[in-house]
Amino acid sequence: MPKMKTNSAAKKRFRFTASGKIKRKQAFKNHILTKKSKKRKRNLTGTVLVDDTQQHRVKALLIK
Repeated sequence: MPKMKTNSAAKKRFRFTASGKIKRKQAFKNHILTKKSKKRKRNLTGTVLVDDTQQHRVKALLIK
């Protein structure tokens, strides 16, 4: 039987930390940026951790 493939969309969007948690980029900083304040855009920069309630779903897509 062939190996299971990792979900291509997920591997582009998520990364693992050294401790095994999953990082993601923040949403809402892609377009229509003129109406958003500088503070709001600045706070959307960077990465955050995937919520604990969603970690098992993302891991299922990444670890095959």
